[in-house]
Amino acid sequence: MEQVVEMEEAAHQPRGRGRSSNGQLTNVVVLGPRDSLTGSLTVDGDVKLEGTVEGEVRATGDIEVESSATARARLEGRNVSVRGNVTGNIVASHKLSVAGSGSVSGDVQTARLRVDDGATVNGSIQMRSGSESGQSG
Repeated sequence: MEQVVEMEEAAHQPRGRGRSSNGQLTNVVVLGPRDSLTGSLTVDGDVKLEGTVEGEVRATGDIEVESSATARARLEGRNVSVRGNVTGNIVASHKLSVAGSGSVSGDVQTARLRVDDGATVNGSIQMRSGSESGQSG
């Protein structure tokens, strides 16, 4: 019962805020390096993953998977940046970037794709315009 209370208290704390490209404030949810999430997360804003995720992450903004992160999840966002390890499908309505030693094992739908030297993508890739890439809402 204590865990439920802690989760309810955490849900009432304000989210982080950052600036979008047009200068407006946007929500930023950060999963720290010692944090883990199992299940589904839907965010109106951006998500930064530094810990472990299993399930699904959907964001209206950008998703960053840092080098310390491991995601066994479906990721859906505007721009998705991977520096860690992702096992699961990715839908990026604008751009997917896989940098450094980042790795993606799963199918990708995106309008634009960037894979840096040393990064890997294993799966099918569908390149579509931003309006066709499957981003709903």
